[in-house]
Amino acid sequence: MARTAKTSGIGEFGGAPVATEWGGSAATMPLYWLFEATQASLGPARALADAGRMYFKNPVNPLAHTEWGRKVGALCEVFERATRRYGKPDFGIVTTPVRGQRVAVTERVVWSRPFCDLIRFERDAPSGMRKQPKLLIVAPMSGHYATLLRGTVEAMLPDHDVYLTDWTDARLVPLTDGAFDLDDYIDYLISIFHFLRGDCHVMAVCQPAVPVIAAVARMEAEGDAYVPRSMTLMGGPIDTRVNPTAVNEVAVQRGTEWFQRNAVTVVPWPHPGVMRQVYPGFLQLTGFVTMNLDRHVSAHYDFFNHLVDGDGDSAEKHREFYDEYLAVMDLSAEFYLQTVDTVFVRQALPKGEMTHRGKPVDCSKIKRCALLTIEGERDDISGVGQTKAAHALCTALSDDKKAHYLQERVGHYGVFNGSRFRSEIAPRIRDFILSNEPRSEMAAPSPAKRPQETTGVAAAEKVEPIAPLVEGAGKADDDPKAPAEASPPETQEPDDLTRIVGVGPKLQGVLNGAGIYRLAQIARLTPAEVASLDGKIAPAGRVTREKWVEQAIRLTGLQ
Repeated sequence: MARTAKTSGIGEFGGAPVATEWGGSAATMPLYWLFEATQASLGPARALADAGRMYFKNPVNPLAHTEWGRKVGALCEVFERATRRYGKPDFGIVTTPVRGQRVAVTERVVWSRPFCDLIRFERDAPSGMRKQPKLLIVAPMSGHYATLLRGTVEAMLPDHDVYLTDWTDARLVPLTDGAFDLDDYIDYLISIFHFLRGDCHVMAVCQPAVPVIAAVARMEAEGDAYVPRSMTLMGGPIDTRVNPTAVNEVAVQRGTEWFQRNAVTVVPWPHPGVMRQVYPGFLQLTGFVTMNLDRHVSAHYDFFNHLVDGDGDSAEKHREFYDEYLAVMDLSAEFYLQTVDTVFVRQALPKGEMTHRGKPVDCSKIKRCALLTIEGERDDISGVGQTKAAHALCTALSDDKKAHYLQERVGHYGVFNGSRFRSEIAPRIRDFILSNEPRSEMAAPSPAKRPQETTGVAAAEKVEPIAPLVEGAGKADDDPKAPAEASPPETQEPDDLTRIVGVGPKLQGVLNGAGIYRLAQIARLTPAEVASLDGKIAPAGRVTREKWVEQAIRLTGLQ
């Protein structure tokens, strides 16, 4: 969505960030102040209710042992919890099982920007343990805190070095730090991929599926060396034209301007982000609750009965769920409106109309990053088929780099949390990640020629070469077929082998380590040499399947 902008602060990408002009209505302008006033006015009643809860639950009080007393105590707790403003919960992950033993887990912020911290869940791993894949989990920036993915992190932590994007509540970001929109979100992701040096796999849960695939597409188009090895998109709105849900239809019917007039307000004093335009958390929570109002009313009625009956276990489960569910954060208005406009109203990504910093987001450029999509059969937020649509956009990916899984009998949240996620979805993600990890012998060589990089990308780590994969390759005296073509890069500039679809910088390094520097060498590979390469490059058979020899013949003009 186009924005009227003014310079505000200093940005990391593309110059100074911008702040949007006010576009809300007169009714929404004071909305946040009214909410704060309501919260303040309820403070004494909430305190009285909390005191009543403690009084009627005190075992010394004889009334606590009567049905009437239990009902009054339960009523006080329900009121206090229903009117409370919930803060950001803790992750609370202190240990995890690794290779048969439980080890300590420490949260550490390893990368930070005004609107996001990157948390690494460091494990006190046993000495001598083999390096495990790095997994970046991109949490949704759609109202709830990243702690909503606590179960996701716990499920992936035993087998992965897990990083998580922890998005910042917009009301806590001073206006001097500038604006934050969908383009900035994509910039943040690219910066994180660079920080992890491309040695990672990325998992996008729901909303971030679009910016993640957009970031990868832009990096692939620029020939960036730090593209992640694989991306897993879970319940994301890639193409909302497919099996549209009620959420999708409301966005199309009302249009972006309606949301700007009715959902955008400004942060009041004394929050650090005073005067920042936001889509406030309390409005988001209202939308969440009203979508399934009868379910939430029934849940609180059952909670009241559990308290009266003394069913502590059921009551505690209710508390744990709603402590997380009712904790919401504000979103910057420019991010919210641009996302609504790009993803839901215009469906720009599947139509080929999405741009990032004025440059097209072309998913057909994705060749190196493998793709796994996961959907839930009963998902009422991202309909079945919306995430799978990513496969039709990534036309350059070979079949062995693409996979899709539909989980039966789960809704939106069941795609990334719960028992079926742990038992059926998480193992498939682990297998997909491992299948796209380089073999130990493939991780050794560095590319002889790096692709064109975007500004600010650091040099890749240097690694030692491996033994040749094809016997005799690179020896001019022993191989009369290509005496000049096999020359090492010290004497002649090597060809850019990434011109072959399916060959990225890492595989180019593997081929260079085997003495193959020229497209003509690949064009003249014998069937025995092709079979040898097929057996040593993961996944096996890709040289034949992706027709490297035929591609090299076309590129060189050899017959």
